[in-house]
Amino acid sequence: MTDAPAIDPDLAASIAEHVETEDPTALPETGPLPDGRFLDRELSWLAFNQRVLELAEDPELPLLERVRFLAIFASNLDEFFMVRVAGLKRRIATGIAVTAASGLSPRQVLEAISERAHELMARHAEVFQRDVQPALAAEGITIVRWDDLGEAEQDRLHKFFRRQIFPVLTPLAVDPAHPFPYISGLSLNLAVSVVNPTSGKEHFARVKVPPLLPRYIAVDAAGRPSAPDSASAGAESGPMSFVPVEDVIAQHLDMLFPGMEVREFHTFRITRNEDVEVEEDDAENLLKAMEKELLRRRFGPPVRLEVAEGISNRVRKFLVRQLGMSEDDVYELPAPLDHTGLHLVADLDRPELQYPRFVPATHRHLAEVESSNPTDVFAAIRARDILLHHPYDSFSTSVQTFLEQAAADPHVLAIKQTLYRTSGDSPIVDALIDAAQAGKQVLALVEIKARFDEQNNISWARKLEQAGVHVVYGIVGLKTHCKLSLVVRQEADGLRRYSHVGTGNYHPKTARLYTDLGLLTADPEVGQDLTRLFNQLSGYAPKSRFHRLLVAPRSVRTGLVERIEREAEAARRGEPAWIRIKVNSMVDEATIDALYRASQAGVPIDINVRGICALRPGVPGLSETIRVRSILGRFLEHSRVFAFAHATPGPDDGFEGPEVFIGSADLMHRNLDRRVEALVRVSDPAHVQELLELLDESVDDGTSSWHLDVDGVWERHHRGPDGPLVDLQEALVQRQRRRPGSAR
Repeated sequence: MTDAPAIDPDLAASIAEHVETEDPTALPETGPLPDGRFLDRELSWLAFNQRVLELAEDPELPLLERVRFLAIFASNLDEFFMVRVAGLKRRIATGIAVTAASGLSPRQVLEAISERAHELMARHAEVFQRDVQPALAAEGITIVRWDDLGEAEQDRLHKFFRRQIFPVLTPLAVDPAHPFPYISGLSLNLAVSVVNPTSGKEHFARVKVPPLLPRYIAVDAAGRPSAPDSASAGAESGPMSFVPVEDVIAQHLDMLFPGMEVREFHTFRITRNEDVEVEEDDAENLLKAMEKELLRRRFGPPVRLEVAEGISNRVRKFLVRQLGMSEDDVYELPAPLDHTGLHLVADLDRPELQYPRFVPATHRHLAEVESSNPTDVFAAIRARDILLHHPYDSFSTSVQTFLEQAAADPHVLAIKQTLYRTSGDSPIVDALIDAAQAGKQVLALVEIKARFDEQNNISWARKLEQAGVHVVYGIVGLKTHCKLSLVVRQEADGLRRYSHVGTGNYHPKTARLYTDLGLLTADPEVGQDLTRLFNQLSGYAPKSRFHRLLVAPRSVRTGLVERIEREAEAARRGEPAWIRIKVNSMVDEATIDALYRASQAGVPIDINVRGICALRPGVPGLSETIRVRSILGRFLEHSRVFAFAHATPGPDDGFEGPEVFIGSADLMHRNLDRRVEALVRVSDPAHVQELLELLDESVDDGTSSWHLDVDGVWERHHRGPDGPLVDLQEALVQRQRRRPGSAR
């Protein structure tokens, strides 16, 4: 269960002042809402990462998946400190920090983060040491320290060190001639104290563990050391031992400091501010500005110092002083530090300790044309809209095939594409290059400010430009986060536009790990909407109007709030009303307040949120009709769905019944105010029903999930009186496997 500050004791009284009747339909439509109605977003994020940790603690999960969740927890927390904590510290230091929507002052938030982060990191280390590590050993996978190795193994590792490690190490002394060295963010280091036996003088030195070395060195069954990457580590299915690379380095410090006496050594790791800030103006070359800022990122101020247990007090104080940090920033943990390296262990070739192998299937409507030569994706899309649900529906045989066929089809005249994140070997990028080289008009809108993918996106932007693709970077001051593809094709009856609007990035690797939705359609209205939006992004079209899209920053928040208010009005009239939402994060106060008012009107509201949630459900007189659930598991829940009982009246469009949108926007300020986002209305009644059933299943009491309560506490519900509750992701995997033609 996630601990969180209890609900403000004055909140109930504050609500009572606004509630003068027991009839919620008699509540005023406007008026002040009580203070204390928002949970703190930073503490809510830590609660999300605790849910990840609870998966690592679950003995019913496959063992190597628990190892993976330990690694995910660690990498999540790294990013949280690099971005959120660093940003908060920067705002406090510059005097621009303001009181959070939760009512906490900036320093209160920082103190609460420090307290919770210390607790969670200690718990994370304990899970690894006392639970997961012994379970791995029982399966023949041991993570050992140097002293646990036999003499023969140590001898061979001595040779391995001299051949493979020693040549790439660089010891850095600290003395009047050598200032304290720059310590790069997330690097693992050894703080070494050496003594000159002649003078008796003590010196400090730092040895960086090169990041290109494997985090763990595998010792195979024959005792011969190897340095595998995550792929080659899986080649051995028998017993395996791993020793942390810093242990091997530490045992050979005498080779790095010949003639000196090594008195003590300790491992440490720092986290720096690595958020990128680029000031844009019309005259600035954004690409060059971003490259310059990426160089600056390396030297951001430190925000967290991790040290191994047993570090001497004087070395600890020396590091704190030299790094300009405070004791609150120090996290003393059992060695080994940096559990992000556990991904190497999780990738071992031990299928009995992992989730059963899963192969996505081709969507049934695309499978019908797969056998044609060539596959005619366009014919399938002309016949009907196709709603994709990844990873259960294959990305490679749907969206990827759609773009690859468009690149090769001589009848295709133009392709327009957004790229927020993609992989280094992206077939999407290759298809765009092929299309440009074939003489088609190709526009790629590359978001080079996608956090931590900036350098990759700069590389691909240049590659696309060199191939003749028209590359643009969107609108000044806004990130382009929408997921859109538009293909213009010459057909017998004229030009036809084929569109894809999705919730996920065009990334073939994450498409196998993230749950996302996508719509393939030849609907003329969607095609017209995408044409206008791409023109707005690449040129000047600030007053574009859309039919089936809601587009941020102009119309997503207002469009959603209008629909929430429509449900509230219906409930006040005594008509059936409901709202169902699935997002990654819910922070936007205006949208949350609209949901509170709808709840006061009696509208049943179900919310499925993977990560941050600032809404308090179940508060008497405020949010009694709101339920909030969270699903974490094998796949990362990434899709966004917004569903309302009543449809927006339209000019003779014949659209009735529930109104459902899918798209790229989360309910956060950055999505609604500082990004270009797009939601598309799903029009096929069968698709609407499919999405509503998915939303219903995700909040059903028989589905395994976490429930958020009035005090901001998340409680896991995964077992009932009759056994485990339904794992929705696994249930969807099994449904896919039962489809005709699916791989077993």
